[in-house]
Amino acid sequence: MTTPQTNPADDPVIAAPTYLADIRNYFRPEDVAHMAAKGIDLGTYDGVKKNALMVFTHTAPPNADMPPDAAGKWSANRSQTFKNWIVNGFPLGTAPAAPPAPGPAPTRLRKDITTLTDDEFTLLTTAFNGVLARDITAPDGYFVLAGKHGLPESWCLHHENRFNPWHRQYLIEFEDALRSVPGCADVTLPYWDISTPLPNRLQHPPFDRYVLPADPGATANPPVPGYFPYTTQRYSLADLAKKLKKYDVLSEITTSLAQSLWGAYNTNGYQDFSIQVHDGGHGSIGPTMADQNVSSFDPVFWFFHCNIDRLWLSWQTNTNATTLAGFRTALAGQDDTWLKTSPFDSLPPFTQTAEQMIATDISYDRLELISHAEGEMENLSGSIDAARTFAFRSFDPVSVRVKGIDRLNIPGSFSVTLLADGEPIASRFFLQPNNPRGCKTCVEHGIINLDFRMSQDQLLDRTLSVRIDVAGHSDEIGTAFPLSQAGNPTINARLLVGEA
Repeated sequence: MTTPQTNPADDPVIAAPTYLADIRNYFRPEDVAHMAAKGIDLGTYDGVKKNALMVFTHTAPPNADMPPDAAGKWSANRSQTFKNWIVNGFPLGTAPAAPPAPGPAPTRLRKDITTLTDDEFTLLTTAFNGVLARDITAPDGYFVLAGKHGLPESWCLHHENRFNPWHRQYLIEFEDALRSVPGCADVTLPYWDISTPLPNRLQHPPFDRYVLPADPGATANPPVPGYFPYTTQRYSLADLAKKLKKYDVLSEITTSLAQSLWGAYNTNGYQDFSIQVHDGGHGSIGPTMADQNVSSFDPVFWFFHCNIDRLWLSWQTNTNATTLAGFRTALAGQDDTWLKTSPFDSLPPFTQTAEQMIATDISYDRLELISHAEGEMENLSGSIDAARTFAFRSFDPVSVRVKGIDRLNIPGSFSVTLLADGEPIASRFFLQPNNPRGCKTCVEHGIINLDFRMSQDQLLDRTLSVRIDVAGHSDEIGTAFPLSQAGNPTINARLLVGEA
């Protein structure tokens, strides 16, 4: 969130203000905290909209009694802008590309693995080998750490609101294990930018594969046999590139970073696209990464996920959501119980909460930032409040949503392919365990949607259909899965619209 002006005397009058571009910046953290103690939420779009008339009355000069301090008093121009926002129907708008807001002082710098110096890469290798060499029962050893995500512990929170916070903390725990190796106290986990080919450094020991020293499913509850002996596997570089294209991963990254809102999984916004990027990446890298039961045993998992976290921090920076206060302004209508209410904000088995993962002291050598010259970000959806103005544009994309997929009957990860006149035009990959009914998170979120953003000319005057395929352990997608066994999902096509 842009830091609100401490002296608003020179504010210009804005004729058509929006919440994301203007209004959210009128409330200082101390204003939000002061009113929260009185049960009034000024930290979110819904809260400001609900209390807008009260805010206008108490802040309008010359007899304003809020904010209580002289430095925070609103000017006549700011008051008029706020009035314009009310009269115009509380437009949400889009987040403008803005300079990064100040955040916590970084304590760890993560770099692109291809840019590490030889000495830095040697230190990383030493740390990685040190974690690999620990006993299979050691809590800071590779077998136990990897086993938190999939077998045997299966803690991972996929396809729900805590997905990004959970993985951020997971990376910190793994990085702490690397730093606990003697002589490696300053090592940080590098990232693999998936828009570039798999680095040569990840194609050689100890980063190319992992041989499981024991059956990770033996101690699972219930036991999941079949993964011993087992060596992690990846696709060839050529096939990996083909699958990234097939699952539209790089395009989804671009779309995700341009979102003004955090959104809700299965609905819209950054995290919806972020999760599809994550799943598509898993499905593109290899049979092991495509299998949630064992994906975290492949060493590439850590470098891939470090990049996912880098992209999240990029989005946070683009939207001024690197602080908790700024992040809440990007929720805009979403229930934030998962963020601040125990036990719904927990990140098991870690003691940290989702709220604590929003502001991070981790930094990256490069973020994917949208410059001011590139214009505003987007807030497109399939519906909009009738009280607000909206526009249909010929260049706006169509959202084709395969809605209501019951994934609990599908044995493992799968892909959903959209066909036009019988020819595949887009595919999405969905990562899940081989027995989703045995996964608590899967059961709680058993009905899912998958979204395809398509140009209008890809769909007009064509016959559309959908196919679900279960991922096998070969290079190709396996047997088609009957739609009748997947909840008979529906196809919903919507022309995406934004405020006029």
